[in-house]
Amino acid sequence: MPLLLQQRDYWIFDMDGTLTFSIHDFDGIKRELGLPMDQPILEALDQIPEPRASALHRQLDAIELEVARQSTQQAGAYELLSTLKSRGHQLGILTRNSKENAFETLAACDLADFFAPDLVLSRNCCAPKPSPDGINQLLNQWNGTPERSVMVGDYLFDLTAGRSAGSATVYIDPTGEFEWQAHADVSVTTLAQVTQMLMDGLPGEA
Repeated sequence: MPLLLQQRDYWIFDMDGTLTFSIHDFDGIKRELGLPMDQPILEALDQIPEPRASALHRQLDAIELEVARQSTQQAGAYELLSTLKSRGHQLGILTRNSKENAFETLAACDLADFFAPDLVLSRNCCAPKPSPDGINQLLNQWNGTPERSVMVGDYLFDLTAGRSAGSATVYIDPTGEFEWQAHADVSVTTLAQVTQMLMDGLPGEA
């Protein structure tokens, strides 16, 4: 029988658009950095030679820092994290953002107290999602196993990273369109639904 969500001890969250309400204009950032519109930002930067690549990374950090300071909680984020914490589950962050901006975002949203600093992994700490490297790093820190872990995110890269690591995947899409549902074990429109699954112990099989 598959484990219920509340039987999974290790919870890894994407940040922007998952725990926080995302205000990133990714197309606008690409235009400002002069990057192609048909590639993700980090992957496009990887193809640019030095020293221009480093200069663009610094520019990206500055743009993201301004966004981070305006961040707000996703509805239901505090309640879900509180529920998981009260039950003794381990909590981590895996983001394609920078480490500094991840801390800035969590502080702006009053969510920083839920996460030990060494359990907030960014693009500075590991290969960025969709690589499962960050999930594997967190599980190694916890001495945890993929079978008892959950990756929660709002984008394809979150879900494919989770699948590659062997974690259960929870997909949050407030629009209800669920474009990448094929990569998810559980699909929800709100984080409150995940909290309810934990409380009920019934519908959230993964």
